[in-house]
Amino acid sequence: MTPTLDLVEQLIARPSVTPDDAGCLDILCARLRPLGFECDLLTYGPVDAPVTNLWAKRTGRLGTEGRTLVLAGHTDVVPTGPLEQWSSPPFVPSYRDGKLFGRGTSDMKTSLAAFVVAVEEFLQTNPDPALNLAFLLTSDEEGPAVDGTVAVCKTLQARSERLDYCIVGEPTSVERTGDMIKNGRRGTMSGKLTVHGIQGHIAYPHLAQNPIHLLAPALAELVAIEWDKGNDFFPPTSWQVSNIHAGTGASNVIPGQLVVDFNFRFSTESTPEGLQQRLSAVLDKHGLRYDLRWTVGGLPFLTRPGPLVDAVRQAITTETGLQTQLSTTGGTSDGRFIAQICPEVIELGPPNATIHQINEHIVLADVEPLKNIYRQTLVLLEQRQTA
Repeated sequence: MTPTLDLVEQLIARPSVTPDDAGCLDILCARLRPLGFECDLLTYGPVDAPVTNLWAKRTGRLGTEGRTLVLAGHTDVVPTGPLEQWSSPPFVPSYRDGKLFGRGTSDMKTSLAAFVVAVEEFLQTNPDPALNLAFLLTSDEEGPAVDGTVAVCKTLQARSERLDYCIVGEPTSVERTGDMIKNGRRGTMSGKLTVHGIQGHIAYPHLAQNPIHLLAPALAELVAIEWDKGNDFFPPTSWQVSNIHAGTGASNVIPGQLVVDFNFRFSTESTPEGLQQRLSAVLDKHGLRYDLRWTVGGLPFLTRPGPLVDAVRQAITTETGLQTQLSTTGGTSDGRFIAQICPEVIELGPPNATIHQINEHIVLADVEPLKNIYRQTLVLLEQRQTA
């Protein structure tokens, strides 16, 4: 049993189904305060069900002149699913075949434990570092994500907190810890389109207007559009329809309206405003009567090779011998909020093959290398600070 695994077990044993922290932040604060961190528990949201977040900071010997590294993540987990399908209780840490099973092992309680132990080991050998260290943790990442990291970032911005580097502990690896990191993420924007027609009897189409027929040419055009070409770090922006609904349920009625749900996953080559204008222009060109509601779930962000990416790459190679792959694929993360106030944000965590699944687990051989990579990254950024 290593210190990292011991802490992982403590966190897994807390049934922190989003947005309930279930005491995880208390466990982490108890480890951070003796290290010199000032722990600020921030709550947002409904009075009867507030979301708990943590901003914990340890100021280095250079004070405000020093750079700040933030270690970010979430204590909440997704629901377990049918308990009878789990081979062992999801909130009881269980070992089998060289693996640790439990909800949150990969996403992302192992990363949180590795963060804390890495900082403990770093401070044992660097008791008075120049680097400022901070933790930004939330219990509202797997849910709506409106009272979590995004709210903390607004508070930090109002306080004029300076953030220089951030590592988000999302499970980014594929086969082995460190084989892939995310140095950016695509933006996400959803739309709900309502196309208006005129309901009528299907035998008298001249007395009705079928919104399905009206939309079809515009839909074909939208599917064929090249929104952008992407760039060296991002694939081209994609537009996908997720749902189409029309009709009364009767086979002899032309529907009066059609509702389409769609989503853009967009690169840094496009903006929400530009994509909205281009899509609306197609609808207008086809003479449609419509309503359109937009929801921007997150803006794209990109951290190009530089101090943070270089340090993480070197730490991974030192610990594992791997040459890590930079990637911007996958869904969104809280990195999209932190990137609005921090110039360099990357995501690095264990393999993600079983996240959100029944019998979520982590291979034990991936745990200590992750902690060591985090610790070595601290060492390298400290060296850069004092060079």
